[in-house]
Amino acid sequence: MCGIIGIVGKAPVAERLVDSLKRLEYRGYDSAGVAGHVGGQVERRRAKGKIKALEEVLAAEPLDARTGIGHVRWATHGAPNVKNAHPHTAGRVTLVHNGIIENFAELKAELAAAGRVFHSDTDTEVIAHLIDAELATGLPPLDAFKATLDRLTGAYALAVLIEGVEDLVLGARRGSPLVVGEGQGEMFLGSDALAVGPFTNRVIYLEEGDYVALDHDSARIFDADGAPVERPVKVVPASAVMMEKGNFRHFMEKEIHDQPDGCQRTISAYVDALTATTAMPGDLDFKALDRIQIVACGTSYIAGVIGKYLIEQLADLPVDVEIASEFRYRQPALRPGSLVIAMSQSGETADTLAALRYCKAKGMKSAVVVNAQESTMAREVDVVWPIHCGPEIGVASTKAFTAQVSVMIALAVAAAKARGTIDAVEEQRLVKVMLEAPRLIAEAIGLEDAIKDIAADIAKARDVLYLGRGPMSALALEGALKLKEISYIHAEGYAAGELKHGPIALVDDQTPIIILAPFDSYFEKSASNMSEVMARGGQVVFITDPEGAKHAPKGAKVVVTAPASDPLVSSLVMSAPIQLLAYHVAVVKGADVDQPRNLAKSVTVE
Repeated sequence: MCGIIGIVGKAPVAERLVDSLKRLEYRGYDSAGVAGHVGGQVERRRAKGKIKALEEVLAAEPLDARTGIGHVRWATHGAPNVKNAHPHTAGRVTLVHNGIIENFAELKAELAAAGRVFHSDTDTEVIAHLIDAELATGLPPLDAFKATLDRLTGAYALAVLIEGVEDLVLGARRGSPLVVGEGQGEMFLGSDALAVGPFTNRVIYLEEGDYVALDHDSARIFDADGAPVERPVKVVPASAVMMEKGNFRHFMEKEIHDQPDGCQRTISAYVDALTATTAMPGDLDFKALDRIQIVACGTSYIAGVIGKYLIEQLADLPVDVEIASEFRYRQPALRPGSLVIAMSQSGETADTLAALRYCKAKGMKSAVVVNAQESTMAREVDVVWPIHCGPEIGVASTKAFTAQVSVMIALAVAAAKARGTIDAVEEQRLVKVMLEAPRLIAEAIGLEDAIKDIAADIAKARDVLYLGRGPMSALALEGALKLKEISYIHAEGYAAGELKHGPIALVDDQTPIIILAPFDSYFEKSASNMSEVMARGGQVVFITDPEGAKHAPKGAKVVVTAPASDPLVSSLVMSAPIQLLAYHVAVVKGADVDQPRNLAKSVTVE
């Protein structure tokens, strides 16, 4: 899992491999390594931990190679240590791998019985041994590679070097993304456009099942059946390959501050500001739909829950939202008259992709809310709804979340208008509300100094509860998730009405309670829950708006007053305070904000 880079170069590549791996750090990783052809052999350099450790290894033992591969690994099989770090070598073969080989145990037993010795605990090493075994039969490299691919079950993206065959990198993908970059007398292979971005803006997105042979001047691509194919070259905009933190301490902080512009881009793609009307791409007949099924994981799932509230309220259209990793295993009852919406920042999330394919096999129309428009999901659905937020580097999603919610808001309004549950006048009002959201988000981000003060106290806690009603109950889940992800403080989000059905037992004077309660139709009930908490010694941080602050019960430890907003966009406006709170708590605790432990940005395995 995580990041791959390969270069067939004209000049030494070690430094460029490392630079590319640094751009892939955002995916999350626990070890790193590179390999290349040196003096007729393939040599490796590997290190546990951050890329800085790999740079120290390379400083002590330089790698003078012109063709090489590199990898940042997030552990799936085997502990995060040097022996399990990629690249892996067996005989003449050295390779890096993203994904999980599901039948590795059977293959490993077979190879061990044939006398092959394994030096790691990974599933990846099995692939190297298989290719080497095929080479030993006399097959040329490309044929040995294909014979191995035919035996693998699971997900993979691969980059492979063969000792004695310099100026060649082999690659393949199934279930994990891989791209080819075209240079001048050089070729590149990477997990995404960001990996090859420093070297070229000409990118080929390999299709599912493709494999490729790269030399200095060409990429020979073959489909899963072994037939030669051509894939189109895309020119990737510079904005997609230039990632800097600017004046911010972390990418996450920058991306929180990017949200006003990001949501503006997203909303502008789905509304006509001149006519104040919605314009969802795809020509879907919302009146003909009997229900919508949303499948997603993590933060994307929470964005889907917010979408459910809005679509059902506005459009009177039933919506189910399910965690993709559970969805297909329970054999849900699905009908062709429904629409499945997959939500995934990367468009490569393995669980969500599998759930999407399950729904499509049942005859459902399909759409994806996605950031990566050339991703696998985007290529497989009927309708693509891009979130347009630009590359997100921080592992914990911020601007991608609010961009996904922005698409859900536009979808709710468009569906309502199409189904006749709102008229043109109400559509225009709601569109104007949407267009105000970026400004309101910017105002909410302006609360940062006040939130820093709160963070110092929250950082001392062992447990934190988040409460909300309606869409705010979903945002409570998101607030808790963010805090867990980057500060490692145990946190839980609950619908506030569930408080008295169990969670109130956790309340004491050592437990901060974050209550999200704008002055809306739920406010009175939320205020009542606040009183219940304070009566039991709970330390309440009450996040509301100006009218809510006027009517809040006395006794909150802190009241954070966000800008007043229409319920349509309140989830966007209230997102900024909970993101900033999680961020500053993590900073106080000295956590690795952008690359929290054990997490990966793009989860391409189940």
